[in-house]
Amino acid sequence: MSERASRAAWILVGLLWGVAVLNYLDRQLLVNMAKPIKADLAITDARFGLFSSMFLWIYGICSPFAGYLADRVGRKPVIIASLALWSAATLFTGFVTSFEQMLIARALLGVSEAFYMPAAVALIVDHHATRTRSRATGLHLSGVYVGSVLGGLGGWLADHQGWRFGFIFFGSIGVAYALFLIIVLRIGEPALEEENGKEGEQTRREDEASDWHAMPPPSSPFPPSGRAGGRGLGLLAPFRALFSSRGFVLLLIMNTLNGAAYWPVRNWLPSFFNAELGISLTWSGLYGTAAFNAAAFVGMLLGSTISDHLAARNPRVRALVPAVGFCFAAPCLFALGLGLLVPMLVACIFVVGMSQGFLDANLMPAVCTVSDARHRATGYGMMNFVGTTAGGIMTYVGGRLKDADIPFTVTFQFAAGFILVAGLLLFAVRPRK
Repeated sequence: MSERASRAAWILVGLLWGVAVLNYLDRQLLVNMAKPIKADLAITDARFGLFSSMFLWIYGICSPFAGYLADRVGRKPVIIASLALWSAATLFTGFVTSFEQMLIARALLGVSEAFYMPAAVALIVDHHATRTRSRATGLHLSGVYVGSVLGGLGGWLADHQGWRFGFIFFGSIGVAYALFLIIVLRIGEPALEEENGKEGEQTRREDEASDWHAMPPPSSPFPPSGRAGGRGLGLLAPFRALFSSRGFVLLLIMNTLNGAAYWPVRNWLPSFFNAELGISLTWSGLYGTAAFNAAAFVGMLLGSTISDHLAARNPRVRALVPAVGFCFAAPCLFALGLGLLVPMLVACIFVVGMSQGFLDANLMPAVCTVSDARHRATGYGMMNFVGTTAGGIMTYVGGRLKDADIPFTVTFQFAAGFILVAGLLLFAVRPRK
């Protein structure tokens, strides 16, 4: 790929990185404002918890349809519409006055945010071939970690400006950024098409040699425009094609187990340190959420670099890198229930977080090795669906176990078993010929 085309592809990653930050920032604001929101809306803890459950379940259910739409109508329109709609939902949240209105706002947020990630990662891999695919995907997803950390500003903003200010402020920023992307992505697309026209054949050869998946014919709009073509295909054809791939089915099962393990770990780690170890809320957040996300960022950088370096010779690396990470993470998750000292617990959490970064950087590139290029966004949407849905169920189960006086460490040890099996499944994934 020419220098100009390469630069444009990385600019695209930078633009979408900002969207990823807003994606997770907006969803995390609410959980850091529990006390003032419950007091203002006069609701119980159970009703407040329903806000997060509603978001996760709707997000998961909509994800496969979101990927399908991105494959059928194009990545960029879906990305911009998703950003604009979830930002509007965030803005609306700042004006709700009842439990029912807040529930509607969270449902709208779940629907609109679900359409972003499948379209975004598909657009990125459309413009990045083997040599940079994992790094580009991973760097984009680093915005998720940054957004999660910045979401912690919600508590500070609630103390100083009131809980509504954060939703209104960041919702307004998102709407403005969507308008900016309409201009930038529309202006940038012809240049990308011209440059990719010159280098497109080389990129197609690289993809065929390294990822072994069927590419569309030269007349297809893919990859420059991010449209998948697919005219004349039945509505269920992408799903039939994906499920006909043994490697894709293995990845789907793997991500179900991954979601069932890592979502409850993420959600309950601060409560584990606070309720079971007696550590203050401030340090519980640092030992749990902050340590996990920082480690995931490091794992993303390391895992993507290794994967891109080795994938040209062996495309199986896309699945093998997270497989190795899971095999190290499983005993560390199990060790959280062994009564270790806090520094050792944090070290175990760091290993677990790194393994999640390994997967984040390589999940979409791995999907590329086992599926047709026309169905990438649909495939990633299905990964989101199974992971988020399983995570929501197991987070609820963890809470029910705690209500029955069963410690969080039992939930973590179940998660260790899930992750070990997920790693073994990744070793069985073979690229599609």
